[in-house]
Amino acid sequence: MNLVIVESPAKARTIKNFLGKDYKVVASKGHIRDLPKTSFGIKIEDDKFLPQYRVPKDSSATVKELKELAKKSDEIYIATDEDREGEAIGYHIAMAIGKDPEKLPRIVFHEITKKAILDAIENPRRIDMDSVDAQQARRLLDRIVGYKLSPLLSSKIQKGLSAGRVQSSTLKIVVDREREIKAFVPKEYWKVNAEFEGVEAEINSFEGKKLSKLSIENKAQADKIVESVKKEHFKVASIQKRSTKTKTPTPFMTSTLQQTASSKLGYSPKKTMMLAQKLYEGVQTDQGNSGLITYMRTDSLNLAKEAVFAARDFIESSFGDKYLPQKPKFYKSKSQGAQEAHEAIRPVRVDFTPQKAKQYLKNDEYRLYELIYNRFLACQMTEAQFESQTIEFAGEHSVFKASGRKLVFDGFYKVMGYGEKENLLPELKQGSDTEAKKLKAKQFFTEPPARYSEASLVKKLEELGIGRPSTYAPTISILESRDYIEIEKKKIIPTKIAFTVMEVMEKHFENIVDSDFTANMEEVLDKIAEHKASWQQTLKEFYDPFMDKIAQGKQNIKSQKVAKPLGRNCPECGSELLLRKGRFGEFVACSGFPKCKYTEDMGGDKQEEVKSDQKCDKCGADMVIKSGRRGKFLACSNYPDCKNTQPLTPPKVLEVKCPDCGGDLIERSGRRGKFYGCSNYPKCKFITNFEPVEKDCPKCESKVMVKRTYRKKEVYECVKCKERVDA
Repeated sequence: MNLVIVESPAKARTIKNFLGKDYKVVASKGHIRDLPKTSFGIKIEDDKFLPQYRVPKDSSATVKELKELAKKSDEIYIATDEDREGEAIGYHIAMAIGKDPEKLPRIVFHEITKKAILDAIENPRRIDMDSVDAQQARRLLDRIVGYKLSPLLSSKIQKGLSAGRVQSSTLKIVVDREREIKAFVPKEYWKVNAEFEGVEAEINSFEGKKLSKLSIENKAQADKIVESVKKEHFKVASIQKRSTKTKTPTPFMTSTLQQTASSKLGYSPKKTMMLAQKLYEGVQTDQGNSGLITYMRTDSLNLAKEAVFAARDFIESSFGDKYLPQKPKFYKSKSQGAQEAHEAIRPVRVDFTPQKAKQYLKNDEYRLYELIYNRFLACQMTEAQFESQTIEFAGEHSVFKASGRKLVFDGFYKVMGYGEKENLLPELKQGSDTEAKKLKAKQFFTEPPARYSEASLVKKLEELGIGRPSTYAPTISILESRDYIEIEKKKIIPTKIAFTVMEVMEKHFENIVDSDFTANMEEVLDKIAEHKASWQQTLKEFYDPFMDKIAQGKQNIKSQKVAKPLGRNCPECGSELLLRKGRFGEFVACSGFPKCKYTEDMGGDKQEEVKSDQKCDKCGADMVIKSGRRGKFLACSNYPDCKNTQPLTPPKVLEVKCPDCGGDLIERSGRRGKFYGCSNYPKCKFITNFEPVEKDCPKCESKVMVKRTYRKKEVYECVKCKERVDA
């Protein structure tokens, strides 16, 4: 018997389908060895950093099973993911079962298909110890920062605070943006528009001076221009037409997939990666259980030649020669540290179209697969062609300018869709006289920079080189779980404690929050993986000066605790109660947070536990009124035995019925804002972020559509087939 060890049960089930009876495929269920949770876990001897790895209790049964299977196996294959973390997991599996990591066959594949798995079995390699060392260096660096700096912040500011190498530099980016917003002073400016021959044009120059956005500073200047324009005679001074092309998009890598899924589908990076993991590990298809996409944690734009040529054949047969460029298109990542041996994210089978896949996938999985599939096809298609027009209307003292654009050939938009409204200008004769009508002077103010969304923050992290594809989503999740940030209406807002922590970090640990330092450390980790740097030397160069700063911080950082001890103990866990300040004012909370979430109002009563006249529909106990971040709500008084909650006021019931089960659709509020769901949840899990309306879809039998904005245009979108029509 041959043993194949992977990380996840889903991956094991898929691979098992491709191998014969001679192979046993089992899952380690992720990491089976790690640093201990209750101690530092790093022994330092003679300038050597020795990690004290342990097998956690919840992994002991898995390790025991793997050891027993290993004894009976002729060959043991390590088949963990192809990135550094997967390499390190493979190393730890080998160590846990008592095997030499450098002697076990290691198989890698970019996609979970029968051909890829069989090719990998025939061409094994050994575990790459340089990649393992790079991952160990990352793990130990993060442990050093977290284990030494977090207690210092907790002792000086507030109990329960944490710090991290990537986490803290990411938080600084968010806090710095909020500082910009608070310091922003709006500046007034005006625009002057007029209508010529039915064309709305904006003033471009006045009295020989070209006008920029902020040139017209106040109403007096705007009125002067309007009065002058009223007296002027205009001609069509110039008409320019030119052809332009829009380049095909690149295939997806992790960061661009997260950004696009956020903007087009409304998915958080965490949700996107969870769905992509399912598509990669395998789902039921027309050819049995198989992976649908290549590995989803990648910073490479590289594409396999066979995949490119398969896409070209499909494009030619499906859309015709005019959509197929003369030469295949290959892309290269701009990032210096990109692992070009890996592939971009693409479908593993071009013939398994989204239309075929729909019957096998849940709605969220289908939408993400469609996004990945269409993007891959689009990257191999011809460019889109436009006709652009610019017309200038000139008077004695002023010139107005109008621009328009029309899609002439859709090219790659054939699969991606083009939802922008055409703005082609009418045919006018150059030199002809015209008149300025509907003169308007409108006041504007400059706006502060926008808060980061999860998608734009991922883009910023990528630009600065902070973290790697596998760290983007977890980093944002950690900041949110630690109450450093809140996400409201898809915008990231730092909490008050985030500013306090950042002020201390910037003063005493400036390198930890410096994006350049964090990005340079990522480059050093890349060098370790390439056998160009020593992981032990890297740890030493960081550890010694860092520990000096920790020692200085203990002496020099003044206590800035925003929580005051009250001299009373928590009735639920016995820890000390503290007076804290939050976004909604002062409140009493347990010092054991986040493990204990007991709170009181300022009167000493448990926070907002006002008895209501309603009974819990799950256990029959009284319901009480509580307050949360989104206002008051009903909760079962039998908490924590019963965790039932309900809105204080009945939710708004829409006139439209659920398209899946016919139940009532109700308006709800969640962490990310308003959404609409079925009243029969959890039996029916229909959900949408846009308000449903009763409208027949022109493409399928659905009678429910949602009104939304798509590419700056109001459209109706079918909840079933995603067909869009103009609103």
